Amino acid sequence: MSDLDRRARALRALPPSCGPVRLIAVDGHAGSGKSTFAARLAAAVGDDGSDDNGDGVPVLHLDDLASHEELFSWTDRMLAEVIEPLSNGRTAHFHPYDWNLRRFGSPHPLEAAPVVLIEGVGAGRRVLRPYLAGLLWMEREAEEAWQRGRQRDGSELSAFWDDWTVAETRHFAADPSRPFADALIRECREGYEWLPGPAKTARPNWFITQGDRFPPAY
Repeated sequence: MSDLDRRARALRALPPSCGPVRLIAVDGHAGSGKSTFAARLAAAVGDDGSDDNGDGVPVLHLDDLASHEELFSWTDRMLAEVIEPLSNGRTAHFHPYDWNLRRFGSPHPLEAAPVVLIEGVGAGRRVLRPYLAGLLWMEREAEEAWQRGRQRDGSELSAFWDDWTVAETRHFAADPSRPFADALIRECREGYEWLPGPAKTARPNWFITQGDRFPPAY
């Protein structure tokens, strides 16, 4: 069994945290690589022989819940549209935000699968932690992550990034996620290194040991 398969199996074996769902959050600064990591992790966790589509487990991107007016004030929508139905074993339906049209769209389903990933800045915020089976933090310094994000999005979004970095700094100052992370995920030249997070000692069922390495999912 590969290290990737071992981690996927361990995540699937965690106790349910939101009704029948094991909710795993991937948090970190904007531009830290959360989306790419979450996609690879979702594919690995979903590859247990029961996913006929081969698409991995469901992933909720918090960019779909946030908006220009509410960069971090999406908690009520998250609780009502996602947490409440999942906690009752029902498919959730959230309204994804269109960042170009600046409006919310038609309902989009999110299955109450055995494992569901939440990816985005603030995924490990205080109000969501009681529903999480695990919290993973992308270990990249804020300034480095933001620079990566600016390079990715181009100069046309420079003003947005100026506003975003101020809002993100205020959010994490008031509601930090990293101190509660079960594992710190560090991107390496080949794959990812998993390090014990600050909350590891409080989560004895977790499986991270010093220096663990998580190879890329190809």
